Amino acid sequence: MPHPLMYDPGDPLLARLRELCLRFPEAAEKVSHGRPTFRSRVMFAAYSGMVKGAVPGQPMLQYPRSVLFVASEVERPALEQDPRFFLPAYYGAYGWIGLDLDAAAVDWQEVAELVDVSFREVSGPRLVRLLDEIGSPADR
Repeated sequence: MPHPLMYDPGDPLLARLRELCLRFPEAAEKVSHGRPTFRSRVMFAAYSGMVKGAVPGQPMLQYPRSVLFVASEVERPALEQDPRFFLPAYYGAYGWIGLDLDAAAVDWQEVAELVDVSFREVSGPRLVRLLDEIGSPADR
């Protein structure tokens, strides 16, 4: 039985994120567990996240309009201090962080830079070289 969709397909923030993510080399969109993910060799960004409740049995806190990405070890501590960012359930233990796109006006240049770092963190050397050759969407 497939997962129900956990996002609004007509969401303009998703449309903007999709446009950005699909400009990375060999990127494709795939719905996984009811949420859009963006992958090249492996997943480098996802739309919509959640945080586990502080107490067992407490419901998850949903961030339906958010982007999940892999942060660099250098940037991660600063991002964790910013209230717009959250540690997503399941992904957080593997270096992923979430940006709540409803927390403040979206700075799309910042989003592009965060997704660029994520792509570089998870993609192999061939895709990173290709990104450097064609230019990153964060540079445009």
